[in-house]
Amino acid sequence: MQDIIAKAKNIKLVIFDVDGVLTDGSIIIGDDGEEYKAFHSRDGHGMRLLQFTGVEIAIITGRTSNVVEHRMNNLGINHVFQGQQVKLPAYEQLMERLNLTPEQCAYVGDDWVDLAIMNRVGLAIAVQDAAPLVKKHAHWTTPANGGKGAAREVCELIMEAQNTLEDQIERHL
Repeated sequence: MQDIIAKAKNIKLVIFDVDGVLTDGSIIIGDDGEEYKAFHSRDGHGMRLLQFTGVEIAIITGRTSNVVEHRMNNLGINHVFQGQQVKLPAYEQLMERLNLTPEQCAYVGDDWVDLAIMNRVGLAIAVQDAAPLVKKHAHWTTPANGGKGAAREVCELIMEAQNTLEDQIERHL
């Protein structure tokens, strides 16, 4: 675990996949064709807390959904890449735009489409219920499943490693 903490100390950007990471992977489509997703409120709060510490958050997802745009706007996340069937170009664009090195970036994924980025970042994270191959390529696997608090665990891990967690807790006491 010390190796994971050492990697997390350097993180300036966390990139999250959506389906299977920020949600449980269920895709609900109504009779009107509208797509619905359920997000865990504590994941969102953790993402906000992490942003308060100066760590950037980005989303790279293969699907395109109005609900994702709406949720990310609510969380103040400005780096949102939807419809990315191949995710690597969005990652490279982010790295250039934010002038970061791979060691300063973490990625949280759950399926094979996430491997190209996971194999390039300083801290590759899989959610507990990720595909076995993804977990094999991860530096760390969250105790929680995707959409069930895994993103919060990632945020707290990084804040703990960077000694900012206590300050965030103090803000709520």
